[in-house]
Amino acid sequence: MTSRMRPAGRLAGAVLLTVLSALGPAWAQGTPVDLELAFVVDASGSIDEEETRLQRQGYADALANPWVLEVVTGGMLGAVALAYIEFAAQGCERLSVPWTRIDGAESARAFGQAILAQPTSYCPGGNAVGDALAFAARSLATNAFDGTRRVIDISGDGPNTLGSAIRPVRDQIVAAGITINGLVIERPTMPDLDRYFREAVTGGPGSFVIKADNRRSFGDAILKKLILEVADLPAAYR
Repeated sequence: MTSRMRPAGRLAGAVLLTVLSALGPAWAQGTPVDLELAFVVDASGSIDEEETRLQRQGYADALANPWVLEVVTGGMLGAVALAYIEFAAQGCERLSVPWTRIDGAESARAFGQAILAQPTSYCPGGNAVGDALAFAARSLATNAFDGTRRVIDISGDGPNTLGSAIRPVRDQIVAAGITINGLVIERPTMPDLDRYFREAVTGGPGSFVIKADNRRSFGDAILKKLILEVADLPAAYR
């Protein structure tokens, strides 16, 4: 599983390096929250409309779950900031639901409904995972929140196939203090995809990868991952 570096991919990587190096460790101050969490979700050609609905419903259901609401409001500040980003081929990243402060059932359910209300987009050509991570990192760097932790939560059913090389982008993001977690969607033709995610995509303190054994179990996997991320539980629970 290898990445193909194209000129636009080099530019994306260069932009990421510029953004992160300019920010350094002291990022702009914003509204304090316990966690800034970017959901980065695969919307490539291998994900059909039904699977897109299943993914979105999984996030909406997880956000309405009482266990999730308990950990969201149980931190020192009682709130987190969320964003929902979808990605596919090179140049197809989009901030589908913008950064929002979640501090209870009402705001969590509203965010979930905003996810479900998004139109389906189509951008064939492969998976630009590195570019998606770069996009998410820039969004974390420029939003209006200041979290005690920053996490990118990326899900997908395939490796990085075009755009920025994945490992250099991952390493720069982790060096900036951002943790990257992964949710791998089972794909029979890629039985080692979870290992690829662990080796090439995820990283940072406490990072982990969860595998959904099939499309239908995606919702359960999201719920588990969201609780782990927000509660910041130790490795024994993962």
